[in-house]
Amino acid sequence: MLDQTLSDGPLVEMINIEKHFGGVCAVDDVSVDLYPGEVVGVLGHNGAGKSCLMRILSGAMMPNAGKIRVRGQEADIHSPSDARDYGIETIYQTLALADHLDAPANLFLGRELKTAFGNLDDKKMLSEAQEVLARLNPNFKNLGDPVSSLSGGQRQAIAIARALYFDARVLIMDEPTAALGPSETAMVADLTLKLRDEGIGIFLVSHDMNDVFDLCDRIMVMSRGVNVGMHPIRDVTKDDVLSLIIKGALPDDWEPRQR
Repeated sequence: MLDQTLSDGPLVEMINIEKHFGGVCAVDDVSVDLYPGEVVGVLGHNGAGKSCLMRILSGAMMPNAGKIRVRGQEADIHSPSDARDYGIETIYQTLALADHLDAPANLFLGRELKTAFGNLDDKKMLSEAQEVLARLNPNFKNLGDPVSSLSGGQRQAIAIARALYFDARVLIMDEPTAALGPSETAMVADLTLKLRDEGIGIFLVSHDMNDVFDLCDRIMVMSRGVNVGMHPIRDVTKDDVLSLIIKGALPDDWEPRQR
């Protein structure tokens, strides 16, 4: 896990972020940071504001107030394309894959490689896809099959490989193991840890408490748009986290766990 004393500072800082929808404050003065090689779990009930906060970072939504810094410099993010330019990629639960296309076509969808004559460079895209997918899953062989025929874990690997190939330094993973079986969940967990070990920072939005405690270095819990707790995972129990989610506060007799 990350030793922040050895890091070069945060990859991303979201500072005093606010988002309003009419009279409803979906995100209320929330600040959070993310360091290289760290997984931060973002938790809360539906409507707590966690997805809204991550959409702001991904460029899919604009905040009403606050600022974002990337590697210490203020970032101007108005669209997902802007976020990608800053090395921020999002792996959505729905994955946004084209089911009828194979792995290389999905990996380069919208960013296809071309030959010197302007034609699609299918050979290079296949070679590059093989290389990046091998980093994540050496057993991934059926690159020519339409992704509709692949397992959930393989589909996640393609979505993650796409972000990795285009040099993402920050990943937002939105419920990455939702609707996956135990073996596929284990595969995605392994991919997440590999990415962390490569120095990539990950925001993990999840309702799965096992995922959170197996993968995260810190957790942030949101309730009614407010950050109600940011803690190293080693300091809290599952009951502590549930208390934050349900009550918006730690138990009255809470003390950090023994380190």
